[in-house]
Amino acid sequence: MTATGTAPAPPPAKKRAGRWIEEWDPEDEAFWNATGEKVARRNLLFSVLSEHIGFSIWTMWSVLVLFMGPEYGLTPADKFLLTSMVTLVGAVVRVPYTFAVAIFGGRNWTIVSAGLLLVPTVAAFVVMKPGTSFETFLLVGLIAGIGGGNFASSMTNINAFFPLRKKGWALGLNAGGGNVGVPVVQLIALAVIGASAGPRVLLGIYIPLIVLAAALAALYMDNLASVKNDTGAALDAAKDAHTWIMSFLYIGTFGSFIGYAFAFGQVLQVQFGRTPLQAAYLTFIGPLLGSLIRPVGGWLADKYGGARITLHNYVGMGAATGVLVFASMQKSLGLFVAAFVALFVLSGVGNGSTYKMIPGIFQAKALARGLRGEEAAAYGRRLSGASMGLIGAVGALGGVGINLAFRQSFLSYGSGTGAFVAFLAFYGVCFVVTWAVYLRRPAGRVTATGSASETEPQLSYAEV
Repeated sequence: MTATGTAPAPPPAKKRAGRWIEEWDPEDEAFWNATGEKVARRNLLFSVLSEHIGFSIWTMWSVLVLFMGPEYGLTPADKFLLTSMVTLVGAVVRVPYTFAVAIFGGRNWTIVSAGLLLVPTVAAFVVMKPGTSFETFLLVGLIAGIGGGNFASSMTNINAFFPLRKKGWALGLNAGGGNVGVPVVQLIALAVIGASAGPRVLLGIYIPLIVLAAALAALYMDNLASVKNDTGAALDAAKDAHTWIMSFLYIGTFGSFIGYAFAFGQVLQVQFGRTPLQAAYLTFIGPLLGSLIRPVGGWLADKYGGARITLHNYVGMGAATGVLVFASMQKSLGLFVAAFVALFVLSGVGNGSTYKMIPGIFQAKALARGLRGEEAAAYGRRLSGASMGLIGAVGALGGVGINLAFRQSFLSYGSGTGAFVAFLAFYGVCFVVTWAVYLRRPAGRVTATGSASETEPQLSYAEV
């Protein structure tokens, strides 16, 4: 104690080394217009690049299996199992990657997560040759799954940079730019196959690109000091029924996108007898259009409401899947490819609209609790940010289910028709859930604990 009986003033906080931003308030329009938007867009650009490379490495095995002819000794069932496990790891690591942003900083973790992509790429370069055991391929494929985690950390980071009114566009662009990594790696594979080169050439192309992405993140991205891990928020998000409802809906959109991206080429080879080159000519089209359309899904959700766009989107996905069932039974390659591409496009729109719904739902809950202004925005950011990692991880598990469904369908029926019938039924359930929870206006709404309440203010999600 001092002579006056007061404690001495604490020493000033030590400024952290590196590109740290201590004050960040994107909801303040004056701040946003003066400096915030420029900084946010710069971070968005290099976040997209790193996530793009991450998606390419994660989905690399969707094209590596096209190179693996009879000399590799793998059956179609082995290949579907391999891609299923790659997808599984990519889904699981999304949870810790979400929390890594607050622990290390968005910029710092982007550098680390980009650099980690060298491990599966170099490992695949070493083992990619006939005579390698299936178990070795499976192990290296599992390591490649870490590329799927880059999405979660990137989305968590960019979510903090943008105001609520811009999140649909920003998150859609960030995710869409990352998703483009899927068709890009397939296009590069097409060029490699067309040049009669081997899979190691494809892997060798990506090694310097990984280094470039990490270097650019170090030079141009920033850390936000305001992004902190809130274990209470994580628990609150896990207890909230809407986190799991949105996870289910995201299985239908992103799970479809990533699952079909892994499986499309194999389905063309096994069911329609396409050669690797013939399959590669077609596989990139759907993922490319589905990735490019994702920001449009976010924009449409900003304009018309995410729940409305998501509902109508599931109608379209169901219709496209019905056409796929017919085309599969008729063995019509042209109709099959057209319907599959349409399904990719719709999954991209749904990716954008569902992710837009997440911050909107928690903002609506804040308003229903009587919160206003920055207090409501802070509540929404807190729970939406915490829920995104869980939703992204569970949604990606849909890709595992799709590849396992194809594996079983080919084992049981010799075609993918059985799997498509199952997918059609699932999209029907997603339609019902979207309408019942977010567009119907019953007397009672689902509360934060998942139970109906007559006393809690009624929530309207039609505009989220």
